[in-house]
Amino acid sequence: MSDIKSPTGQQISGNWKQLVGKVKETWGELTDDDLDKFNGQRDQLEGLIEERTGESRAAIRRKIDKLSESVKDRV
Repeated sequence: MSDIKSPTGQQISGNWKQLVGKVKETWGELTDDDLDKFNGQRDQLEGLIEERTGESRAAIRRKIDKLSESVKDRV
């Protein structure tokens, strides 16, 4: 992964933070502690959401893709 101090690393970090905010808005039952555990590990985040909500992994992946695109559009 890029050095977090580099401009690219900062952008990736900022994008992840924005995405996590959107994920928390979408799945309100997730806590900050839950989301902090995954720091960029999307597959594990999807697994947690699946476990907590009972939604299918495919549906979760589609929602996160849409949220991710909205974050990228703002950068």
